[in-house]
Amino acid sequence: MPTFIGERALRSHSFDLPLPASKAFRFFEPEGERAWAPGWNPAYVYPPDGKPEKGMVFTTGEGDEHTIWIVMGYAPAAGAVEYARITPGARIAIVRVQCAPVDPANARITVSYEYTGLSEAGNDYVRSMDAPAYQAFIDSWGEAIRRAL
Repeated sequence: MPTFIGERALRSHSFDLPLPASKAFRFFEPEGERAWAPGWNPAYVYPPDGKPEKGMVFTTGEGDEHTIWIVMGYAPAAGAVEYARITPGARIAIVRVQCAPVDPANARITVSYEYTGLSEAGNDYVRSMDAPAYQAFIDSWGEAIRRAL
């Protein structure tokens, strides 16, 4: 019986926002993402009030895309947050967001995903998120946030 081997891809891409880094950071907290991500509706497991902290757990999506999120690192003063996201039976990813000042009024946002497939369908997803697809995915975040401002 062949053993399943998950495929891995590391991707990173940056975009700029016309906001101070501290204000831009709020868009990458679970509640802040509601302002720009269509359909984003986190259900808070812990803490129930949705206040971000290291160890926070929440879920998103339904069916095959039901995803469990864990906040692995939370440093708003440094503009950094790290999530583990698990879509059971499909894939996992470590997601890192860094909001760094370009100048007092503008921020550069760097989003890194470390994908690992948990199934053949998950491996298909990992392969589909090649460098051009990932860049387009992350650029769409910047476009959506700028529209929401």
